[in-house]
Amino acid sequence: QVQLVESGGGLVQAGGSLRLSCAASGSIFSINAMGWYRQAPGKQRELVATITSGGSTNYGDSVKGRFTISRDNAKNMVYLQMNSLKPEDTAVYYCNANFEVPLQYDYWGQGTQVTVSS
Repeated sequence: QVQLVESGGGLVQAGGSLRLSCAASGSIFSINAMGWYRQAPGKQRELVATITSGGSTNYGDSVKGRFTISRDNAKNMVYLQMNSLKPEDTAVYYCNANFEVPLQYDYWGQGTQVTVSS
């Protein structure tokens, strides 16, 4: 009922920047929050950033000061601006949409690969 499509991943040198985009479609009228998570090989999926319907943001400690999440409600889009990238940022980045009504539920995109070379 909800589809999320990420774009903008790729290969970048350490210190460089990328902007990820996530387009949401479907039954999104009751969305609570959107966000970005990432998963590196052999690691748990971890929080990168979230933004609520009220505009409140939250960031994982490892990306604070370097990444910025934003939204464009008119376009049903969420973005992740990534600056000062490090090799440790290499992962598959997943877009997330969280719903609280009628039930708590999370939708996920297919992921986009970000590779940061040293």
